[in-house]
Amino acid sequence: MKIERFYRHCPALLLTLLLAGCDQPTEAPQGFAGLGNEASAFTPVLPGRAFSFPADHGPHDGFRIEWWYLTADLSDAQGRHFGVQWTLFRSALRAAPEQPGWGAPLVWLGHAAATSATSHHAAERYARGGVGQAGVTAQPFQAWIDDWQLRSLDTRGDPLARMQVQASGKGFAYQLQLTSSQPLVLQGEGGYSRKSDQGQASYYYSQPFFQAAGELQIDGQRYQVSGPAWLDREWSSQPLAADQTGWDWFSLHLDSGERLMLFRVRENHRAPYITGTWIDAQGRAQTLSREQIQLTPLDHRTVAGRRLPTRWGLKIPDKGLDITTQALNPEAWMNLSIPYWEGPVNLAGSHTGSGYLEMTGY
Repeated sequence: MKIERFYRHCPALLLTLLLAGCDQPTEAPQGFAGLGNEASAFTPVLPGRAFSFPADHGPHDGFRIEWWYLTADLSDAQGRHFGVQWTLFRSALRAAPEQPGWGAPLVWLGHAAATSATSHHAAERYARGGVGQAGVTAQPFQAWIDDWQLRSLDTRGDPLARMQVQASGKGFAYQLQLTSSQPLVLQGEGGYSRKSDQGQASYYYSQPFFQAAGELQIDGQRYQVSGPAWLDREWSSQPLAADQTGWDWFSLHLDSGERLMLFRVRENHRAPYITGTWIDAQGRAQTLSREQIQLTPLDHRTVAGRRLPTRWGLKIPDKGLDITTQALNPEAWMNLSIPYWEGPVNLAGSHTGSGYLEMTGY
């Protein structure tokens, strides 16, 4: 209990351990949130990995950082729009297998948020590995930290076919059912997702075809909501290069039935690294190169003292896509131990729809 109280009262120190690893130098972090620190003691991410399900829904020993990340674009019967986010991070403090007890070389971090057009609420939770406060099991699938949960409701078939997610914090709470009959999507080159031209990468797959329905409480009001949701899974040991300062990441649900993931990673001395995945309505994926993507910040806004692009222009001529994305709530700032912007966006132009935008390092 002393260790738990220490971490709860020292979140900045815990987050340094979580994202950088306690065996790495902390006086000179590299990359956004230390994710560019050298990680030779951990398992490298290499092309050609064969994914295995349901095992890969669970944790991966040997890698330094991984996460389970869900966003949902929701509306109620009156047409009011909302967004929710649920994320669990698992970080290895050293390259050693998971073990029970306080000696487990793991820490966990949970993020949850709810956004409307007029308000945004975010919360975080911390846990040490090995004591049951947080964890992930592959079969039956369950990810949790305290009473925040993302779990399968189908114990015999596809763990991601029917799921439930729940979280709460100051000013918000939600419980949603998630369903999908579509296949998973391997991002990048068969699940090998490059993040730089210097070799940084993650293993990355998504379920972008969830439909969500349930209850959202925000600002003292209850809403019955539904809409599309997106689950991302990534794990890596060094996902960024040392001079990469942050990223702008989009997950978009097009009303045509297609899906689009794309990101740009900003660098100090080079043009941003840009890539994406076009996913057709049947779940077939095509990797997009930087030459195929035109991504332009259009309008900026000062949020929490930072100048952020909250309206973007996006063109993919090969797909006939020419849209703008506009934040539902430009003030969707995640005022957490490591702060960033994240919230739902609306689409207009050649295609309509909704999605999520995450911006870090500003």
